[in-house]
Amino acid sequence: MGGVRGIVLDSSVLFPSADDEVIGDAGLSSGAEFLLRKLRYSSIPIGISHEQGLSRSKECLLKEVAKTYLCTIFCLSPEDDISSKVSQIWEGKDGRLIHVVSWCREDIFQKKNGSHVVKVIVGSAEREASNDSGYAVTAEMLSISINKLQELPLLVCSMNTKAAGEEALAVGYVMKPSREEDFAKRGSFPLCPTQNGLIFLPLNYDLPISSQLQLVDAILHKATDEILAVDMASPSENSDKVTFTRNLQELQRMQVDSFDDPNLEQRLAEAKLRLPSIVKPQVACGVSDAHSMAIVFKVDHYKNLNVPLPAVVQEYVDHSSLIYKFYALGGKVFHAVKKSIPNADTLMNLAAEKGLKPLHFDSLKSLPVSKEQLNVDNHKLDLELVKDAADWLRRTLDLTIFGFDVVIQEGSGDHVIVDVNYLPSFKEVPDDIAIPAFWDALKEKIVSRKNQKA
Repeated sequence: MGGVRGIVLDSSVLFPSADDEVIGDAGLSSGAEFLLRKLRYSSIPIGISHEQGLSRSKECLLKEVAKTYLCTIFCLSPEDDISSKVSQIWEGKDGRLIHVVSWCREDIFQKKNGSHVVKVIVGSAEREASNDSGYAVTAEMLSISINKLQELPLLVCSMNTKAAGEEALAVGYVMKPSREEDFAKRGSFPLCPTQNGLIFLPLNYDLPISSQLQLVDAILHKATDEILAVDMASPSENSDKVTFTRNLQELQRMQVDSFDDPNLEQRLAEAKLRLPSIVKPQVACGVSDAHSMAIVFKVDHYKNLNVPLPAVVQEYVDHSSLIYKFYALGGKVFHAVKKSIPNADTLMNLAAEKGLKPLHFDSLKSLPVSKEQLNVDNHKLDLELVKDAADWLRRTLDLTIFGFDVVIQEGSGDHVIVDVNYLPSFKEVPDDIAIPAFWDALKEKIVSRKNQKA
């Protein structure tokens, strides 16, 4: 049996009947928006079928949904051969066609479905052809029942994994919607096999997680840096709310829990930190003010500094307003050059206009970047040195896909790593280069872990 060559969703599963729950502004039924978002960039053609004689308002709504989620519209009658009708538009596609219908319309489209069409019935009281791992996929399967529309990706993953054979590896993924969208729209998470045999399954916490985990060989997620737990009920306004890993706890000498600490100047001196310094929240993501930072020019200006605590203090390095963004995807390393914060003397001039007070900014919104043209000739990047650093970071931190920023200090030429980020977007790397490297890095890691356990 081949994999899934296309999915056609009948309008009966997308738009609610009188007794169904309506979800979202588009008037979609429960689970429909989740499914459409996951399928939109799955690399599997998606269609919406409807019967003839739709009302004008329903037809307009259907077209709007189809445009938003990149779907093809098929007007079908009960006598139509669905496979032939779809093949007129989706040419050159091998494998099974999935037609998803509501339980109340399960008797339609039965006469000429053919052996290459699997009818999936949503909302049936009993689930057929299922076992502990989710679904028993067989070559003879012509229909199957699922309880919820959100279960469809699991079925598709099962069918594609079965068709691809033993070499296929399923990767489950879960992350915040904006990050997932950034990756998915670049084609990173196809539900059909990649060129190196990976199949990506969106995990859903609204479904039993145990059955989903049995389908995947690895899980891809974005951990919130080094946070183990956040106690939002705690009355404390600082570090007592957050539980960090041991690695981060060992960095206490560079961490500030209070800007009113009478020993702060001594602690900064012991850490060999010179002014000016850049102050960052220790919680680097996951909360609204994680990117609120400041550049400080005098020790006494730490008092009442408006940066979330606990905070990390770093010495500010003059770097000619250039920052090198490096991305390590497995053993491959890519980089791009971007504008960065000006040198300290320029910053001090800006601060002098405000009485030399600390410069506050949001690193995602109001970063004070240089207005001058990029001049990469100011410094000579030692690419081999940075690649060696990437290898060291990979081994030391046990990371597979990560990014880090490098600045080159004026005068000394020292290469300074100022930030490390797990699972970055690597958006500066072209898709045709980045995505295959991303897949290769994942597969290499999964296979390596499997061999270690063997």
